[in-house]
Amino acid sequence: MSHDSTAAPETTARKLSGRRRREIVSVLLFSGGPIFESSIPLSVFGIDRQDAGVPRYRLLVCAGEDGPLRTTGGLELTAPHGLEAIGRAGTVVVPAWRSITSPPPPEALDALRRAHEEGARIVGLCTGAFVLAAAGLLDGRPATTHWMYAPTLAKRYPSVHVDPRELFVDDGDVLTSAGTAAGIDLCLHIVRTDHGNEAAGALARRLVVPPRRAGGQERYLDRSLPEEIGADPLAEVVAWALEHLHEQFDVETLAARAYMSRRTFDRRFRSLTGSAPLQWLITQRVLQAQRLLETSDYSVDEVAGRCGFRSPVALRGHFRRQLGSSPAAYRAAYRARRPQGERALESAPASSQAMPALVEAGPVPTQTRRTAAAGALSSAASLAAEPGRPHSDAYAPSRTPLPGQRSAP
Repeated sequence: MSHDSTAAPETTARKLSGRRRREIVSVLLFSGGPIFESSIPLSVFGIDRQDAGVPRYRLLVCAGEDGPLRTTGGLELTAPHGLEAIGRAGTVVVPAWRSITSPPPPEALDALRRAHEEGARIVGLCTGAFVLAAAGLLDGRPATTHWMYAPTLAKRYPSVHVDPRELFVDDGDVLTSAGTAAGIDLCLHIVRTDHGNEAAGALARRLVVPPRRAGGQERYLDRSLPEEIGADPLAEVVAWALEHLHEQFDVETLAARAYMSRRTFDRRFRSLTGSAPLQWLITQRVLQAQRLLETSDYSVDEVAGRCGFRSPVALRGHFRRQLGSSPAAYRAAYRARRPQGERALESAPASSQAMPALVEAGPVPTQTRRTAAAGALSSAASLAAEPGRPHSDAYAPSRTPLPGQRSAP
């Protein structure tokens, strides 16, 4: 897995079958797919930019099911090729799938499996990862998707190592990206892998985007979660944990509150979210530290204490591992890039910012507790991957990169 071809792990190149060509890229479209994601590989691989120094690919647009294919805004598309054209491609891209809960057509899944068996590189952009997972191509592999859908991907396909922190994941012959614009990052990465930095840089200039982006999806993670998880009794324990992040407690404490053994609690929590409870707890403390650094004048030592870390050293270590920056540097960069008119919140009393919003108004109704807990469990699945996994190239448009933020592992 890598975001940079120069840092990619050593892998053995898979041999293409005789009928496939490395320069041919097939894009597999389905009805109901969003037009933006679908257009990314068409623009990257389907336009001749040899005058700008970008080697030419040969694009085959394939319908994954009977047409016409309806997309965003009621547009109807007619693909010039069917599934048979995938048999000639060295790279097959699935830019999106219409529903994260419905199965893709079996014929399309069979075509993807055959392509992979014959040495083709398989790429899933955004919800396209669900199609790759349904085909079994992500079993036992690291993968990513839009952070909002990562919990569902982890739950529906537990053998997939979902990491929503990444903008894209390159696992050699199978690649996946996060949502929307992250598909551009992955397509640029493919060009860089195939033809080098100069070609990728030339293409990025034509697309008017950075050739590499620094960071990951962490800054975009929120606390939403599908309703079925929020209805789980374990959400009550999670709600309690969120209300008491300022206290020092461990997973054993949460297991006891759930009336479970530690082993049972770990298994139940992981099956529900795709994440280990300890990693979830650390992530929630880091998220709370982010909020305090953004909205209060507490010192880093005080922030550590108010987020339940045993020491400022522990806060700094976990903060840097998750966000690629020290707490002090994060606060400085955050304030530097905020417009002057938006800084009024920073002068609000610190006491009103020390705890999550769900406890500021006193006793919390059960339904509110469940809703907040459901949102927090989203972050659990958001960090289902092992700690310390390198971040993808990422950038935030019109934002100054955080000091010390990693652009490479």
